[in-house]
Amino acid sequence: MQLEKEIKATKFKDIYQQVIANLVFSNSWCNDYFKQVIAPYEITPQQFNILRILRGQYPAPSKINLLKSRMLDKMCDASRITERLVQKKLVAKSVNAHDKRAVDILITDKGLKLLLKMDEEVDLSALAAKNLSQEEASLLNELLDKMRG
Repeated sequence: MQLEKEIKATKFKDIYQQVIANLVFSNSWCNDYFKQVIAPYEITPQQFNILRILRGQYPAPSKINLLKSRMLDKMCDASRITERLVQKKLVAKSVNAHDKRAVDILITDKGLKLLLKMDEEVDLSALAAKNLSQEEASLLNELLDKMRG
């Protein structure tokens, strides 16, 4: 097996243990590729994720809780990441007009332009499309959804 060669494992307890090891290894492999692809744009994968969520909500503002609920990486700190995006002027924050305790978060024109440029220059599908047919990619999606129940 290719996984066993790549991680230098001699054997797994069973096929299910191997699936989990393969998923963890593949996740890391995808993350490394993704980081390399977006590095020239000086944003992290988590910042990219937040910008994409905000673009999907645009022109309506979002709240931190919405960002947290939709983030791919549930372990990251959406508040801290948003602050970094504010510093880069890719995101703006303002006090909510109806609830002074809430903060509205909105992608800026600079953030929209960055994502538009990335849409044109970055092919995020290339990693999977290189070795998987559309049918195989569809099956993989179905199996991963099924595994999560």
